[in-house]
Amino acid sequence: MVWVGVCMSDAVICERLREGVAVVTGAGVGLGRALALDLVAQGVTVVGMGRDRRTLAEVAATAGPGFHPVPLDVADAEKVRTGFAGVAARLGPVTLLINNAAIYPRREFMEEGPEGFMQTVAVNLGGVAACSHAALSGMVQTGFGRILNVSSYADVAPLSASAGYSVSKGAARILTRALVADLGDRFPGIVIGDWMPGMLATRMGVAAGLDPVQAARWGARLALWHDPALTGTIFEMDREVLPPRGLKRRILERLTGRRPVVRRL
Repeated sequence: MVWVGVCMSDAVICERLREGVAVVTGAGVGLGRALALDLVAQGVTVVGMGRDRRTLAEVAATAGPGFHPVPLDVADAEKVRTGFAGVAARLGPVTLLINNAAIYPRREFMEEGPEGFMQTVAVNLGGVAACSHAALSGMVQTGFGRILNVSSYADVAPLSASAGYSVSKGAARILTRALVADLGDRFPGIVIGDWMPGMLATRMGVAAGLDPVQAARWGARLALWHDPALTGTIFEMDREVLPPRGLKRRILERLTGRRPVVRRL
């Protein structure tokens, strides 16, 4: 199969993805809203999932007929299965999934308690698992698809009042690797990877953060880039994060002049 594309830096838009159906979770506000609007502007049929009907309706009013709101809680696996089945029946099979939905309660662990902690895990990890399973159920039938998980380094050095968020986001990166281990060899046409948009000026971010509209431009490019070599990769903002390399490897690269190339969006 040959994919026809339009080059944008290293990224190449896959026309099959652009002409397919994309699901963006957490699409009512912030980065999810910006991603949905960017994809719709590129001609993609976008299904926006989220818990707030009002914010999804606002996105639909802005985006126009290319945006289809589906109110649901991604932490509810049964509702996710039903929601994806309904999308497939109405619009066609999902070819692109952006797992963006997340919550960040900002509560210290003793205040949050185990119940609150697990509620955060249910959305930030369970939602990724539920939506990925629902999307993959169709993707494995065709051997084609794209899953992009919006990720974070929050687990590397957790901030205070972020236990549930940090643990769940770190575990979601492990889930990405586990999906690649299970599916990568058998389904090379299903491209799965992580993207870290950076600190954003959103409700979950910081006031001095990056405009989510700018971040969404990178995220949409990466989401529409269908290359089996991207499976298992991590991108941060607009560039690839290379995996750690040992001392011997770095010395060999210096001696041979063959250093890995960082791909850009």
